[in-house]
Amino acid sequence: MATKNTEDSEEFTTRGGVSVSRTRHAVSYSTALDDYIEGLDSRRGAVFSSNYEYPGRYTRWDTAIIDPPLSIIARGRSMRVEAHNERGEALLAIVARRLEREKEIELGLKLQRSLELTVLMPKGSFSEERRSKVPTVFTPLRAIIDLFFNEEDDNLGLFGAFGYDLALQFDSVDLHLKRPDGQRDLVLYLPDEILVVDHYSAKAWVDRYEFSRRDHTTVGKSAETDSTPFEMAENTPPRGDHEPGEYARLVRKAKEKFQRGDLFEVVPGQMFYERCVSPPSAISRRLKETNPSPYSFFINLGEREYLVGASPEMFVRVNGRRVETCPISGTIKRGEDAIADSQQILKLLNSKKDESELTMCSDVDRNDKSRVCEPGTVRVIGRRQIEMYSRLIHTVDHIEGRLADGMDAFDAFLSHAWAVTVTGAPKLWAMRFIEENEKSTRAWYGGAIGMVGFNGDMNTGLTLRTIRIKDGIAEVRAGATLLYDSDPDEEEAETELKASAMLSAIREAGKANDVASTRSAARVGDGVSILLVDHEDSFVHTLANYFRQTGAKVTTMRSPISDAVFDEVKPDLVVLSPGPGSPKDFDCKATIKKARSRDLPIFGVCLGLQALTEAYGGDLRTLAIPMHGKPSRVRVSEPGLVFSGLGNSVTVGRYHSIFADPATLSQDFIITAEAEDGTIMAIEHRSEPVAAVQFHPESIMSLGQDAGMRMIENVVAHLARRA
Repeated sequence: MATKNTEDSEEFTTRGGVSVSRTRHAVSYSTALDDYIEGLDSRRGAVFSSNYEYPGRYTRWDTAIIDPPLSIIARGRSMRVEAHNERGEALLAIVARRLEREKEIELGLKLQRSLELTVLMPKGSFSEERRSKVPTVFTPLRAIIDLFFNEEDDNLGLFGAFGYDLALQFDSVDLHLKRPDGQRDLVLYLPDEILVVDHYSAKAWVDRYEFSRRDHTTVGKSAETDSTPFEMAENTPPRGDHEPGEYARLVRKAKEKFQRGDLFEVVPGQMFYERCVSPPSAISRRLKETNPSPYSFFINLGEREYLVGASPEMFVRVNGRRVETCPISGTIKRGEDAIADSQQILKLLNSKKDESELTMCSDVDRNDKSRVCEPGTVRVIGRRQIEMYSRLIHTVDHIEGRLADGMDAFDAFLSHAWAVTVTGAPKLWAMRFIEENEKSTRAWYGGAIGMVGFNGDMNTGLTLRTIRIKDGIAEVRAGATLLYDSDPDEEEAETELKASAMLSAIREAGKANDVASTRSAARVGDGVSILLVDHEDSFVHTLANYFRQTGAKVTTMRSPISDAVFDEVKPDLVVLSPGPGSPKDFDCKATIKKARSRDLPIFGVCLGLQALTEAYGGDLRTLAIPMHGKPSRVRVSEPGLVFSGLGNSVTVGRYHSIFADPATLSQDFIITAEAEDGTIMAIEHRSEPVAAVQFHPESIMSLGQDAGMRMIENVVAHLARRA
């Protein structure tokens, strides 16, 4: 293949003799996607994004196309290649010439802007190793890839969606559900303009292409394409295709199959409906904000049909000869914060049911690869790895193989169709169970979205966590992996939880992103001045940050504190920080004396509690075993001002070797909290504005229930204003 390069353009010839000229133009990185997303409300095209990173698996990228000149559509074994403008007419003529050579294709009506064709039924028998070569709609796709194949461009290819029913051309399943007349099984676009956004270099560019072969060329041809504005539906759809409790009954029916050994696992789904009151672009933006994923997508499929999704799962990715997949199975709800998340992760990893789910999925996946990969190359390179999404936590395996000679990306694609994580095992029997028991056709759900490159590579994601919009009505299908030990009610609840993020995106489209890892601090500190005394501690600035979140002004000064500092800061509250050593190392008594002489409220943290204990006449002791970086459950005996609203117990983070001796603690103090071993964890003065805790509210170990921040709010709201 001849190649000619310049700084901003490149020319090359494909395997099929098509001359391609590519011109590259830099565009604004910050606004690169905006016009594409808005445009897809009325114009064909697609935006694919990966806004979720996982080392060795996913990186951040965006690719977008709009107004493609040519599309390829399939319904069953019938296909149509359609031109959308004058440039598409030229491409259609080039493609038609190549398809005429395929023996398994019967060409039908050919017009200036469309070509009808049918893939003939296969003749004879095929070994399992050659099943992916059986004539299907992938036969003309292979011919088109061969026509445009080149090694000079990594981005040019076919972009779009693959429907669930495509697998039925590969494996035999009797149909029980009537397919809607307008259901399409495949929509792929051949673009002449591709936006690429590189988030690592913070650059974006648009590649524009011209195609020529013999007497057909796109050069000088019009790119004007018809558009169809989005229209909202007038009618309100039902809740879904299942009544409450109906999915649980299906789980019980599946258990009978498990009992007989017909199935090991199966993944039926139920559908939820919602009327769209916002355009698809607004739903896409909302979903991308609230549910980052490695396969985020927004596709205008034409015919008033859209796909908006945030899929967590790779379907098949091929780079050169390497093929990889990432089966997901094992699910648990996210916690309210990072601490609760960690507890949920432990629960998930210790679940034998969830481990069995993923094990079976990966065993089937390895079997799928073994059909098309070189012996000995299929291996698990990641086992039960944790991936975190907006409302769910998943366990994920990562599996790779090397394609055998004579096998291509479509062989890998078909061998895995469809992923066991959306069907079950044994896969064919599971697909038959799904066909017999689901109440509506899957359409795009359980299929794939993505790109098939003209360089032979492929990058596709499973069509999960997807909103299908047709004529203004949104459909959301969600399933659960059923095993013999599944709880019917829990599995039904899991499908509802999986669907909830999609339904929320539909209902809340257009709203600003209000998702945060923790709640916002209450602004109880507005107008409050705090002097934070630093005892050379490693966490003092996090503590200061917590106080600042309440709106207070915080001045951090290292001990010793002079009278001039008190006069300059004019604090409403003095906070004694944690620190190493003992209170005597920092002459804490002097600081406390100066604060008391000014009638200032005092709050002590860790070393601060020890300092107050000594300042009021008490003694300190040393723990037999230091508590450094250890969480403890604290029993709250008196809510007082620190623990208000936190209940009778709370988990906190401890860093200390020294503690207050309860036998010598001044009677002026009330012990408000103790550890399970009896160590004093919090004290408050009976009459003066003085309180202290023997733990770190700012520690990550105190994040549960947002307890640490709530304690700081209480201190600012009640102690700083008690003077």
